Amino acid sequence: MSAQTLPLKGVRVLELGSLIAGPYAASLLAQFGAEVIKVEPPGTGDPLRRWRKMYKDTSLWWYSQSRNKKSITLNLKSPEAQSIIHELVKDVDIVIENFRPGTLEKWNLGWDQLSAINPALIMVRVSGYGQDGPYSPRPGFAAIAESISGLRYVSGYPDRAPVRVGVSIGDTLASLYGVIGAMMAMHHLKVNQGVGQVVDVALYESVFGVMESMIPEYGMFGFVRERTGASMPGIAPSGSYLTADQRYIVIAANADSIFKRLMTAMNRPDLADDPELAHNDGRARRSAELDDAITAWTTQHTLTQALDKLEAAAVPASGINNAEDIFNDPHFRARDMIVERPLPDGESISLPGIVPKLSATPGSTRWLGPQLGEHTEEVLGSLGMTPAQIQALRDEEVI
Repeated sequence: MSAQTLPLKGVRVLELGSLIAGPYAASLLAQFGAEVIKVEPPGTGDPLRRWRKMYKDTSLWWYSQSRNKKSITLNLKSPEAQSIIHELVKDVDIVIENFRPGTLEKWNLGWDQLSAINPALIMVRVSGYGQDGPYSPRPGFAAIAESISGLRYVSGYPDRAPVRVGVSIGDTLASLYGVIGAMMAMHHLKVNQGVGQVVDVALYESVFGVMESMIPEYGMFGFVRERTGASMPGIAPSGSYLTADQRYIVIAANADSIFKRLMTAMNRPDLADDPELAHNDGRARRSAELDDAITAWTTQHTLTQALDKLEAAAVPASGINNAEDIFNDPHFRARDMIVERPLPDGESISLPGIVPKLSATPGSTRWLGPQLGEHTEEVLGSLGMTPAQIQALRDEEVI
């Protein structure tokens, strides 16, 4: 992949922060060619380096999320490090940070300070509750955002405690909104000859923004959406069904024509031709009956058998895949959604592929997550610092 074909070539990003929401946003920009300079604290680095499964003292997650980034170390509490950030910002398009509101201001690195140096700067600020409002000083993680926004309340079964999604979905949603906001701000800057601006991304708002009709339904009818397990009340049939080999198959046959094809594949002409079931409102009233009929059919077939029959009938369906299923799925491989890259010792690591697929300027993985401070000398040298000056900063534990 030639660097010239990457759509964000020439865009320079300074990443301040750690863990997921801010760094993942920067990772997405790096995948499409932006030069991302990640600032980490000396000695410890980003805590993500030691999260979840480790390979030779480095997290596999780190190698994936921090691919294509440059790592420098700076103690941002020191005036010398703050001066270096001020110099870097002169030639940076986007700053991404996810500290608690007010933290960067204490270090002379807030919006007012940085935008005065570079008026065209775009600053993506990711926090639990946003940069203002009564909750803004509170610490916030994805788990809290998913709870306060209503997602946890509707996740799980009605007779049990709410559950979490198996990934940090609040962080990821905030990352996506951060990238979207940055791209819109860049468009405004370029096309409308605008000025730089802050992209204020709150974790709780990122989750709240995808909560569908929850608020309109309450505002109009006082209706509170509840946990419904694997079913979708009011949309039928759609759910998870047990198979003969004790797997689960998800079948989404809530469109009128698809429902008829499903019933035909199940050899249930009585249901396929029932006028009360021709449209969703009628099916919703009899959803329990339909779920029982579908379960009676799926439990007579293995997952593979059921999927083959439903594919032949053009009924949307899937097994509930675990990592092993995905790893061996030919479609994921054909779409380059699982790619292999060599680690520093030559061992291969499997990475998730890049989304979205751009036909003319696709993203790429050019290198894996870097060693701590791997690019410090390179970046500081680009500011005109001599090796002696860089060593002095190291001796003073600024880097």
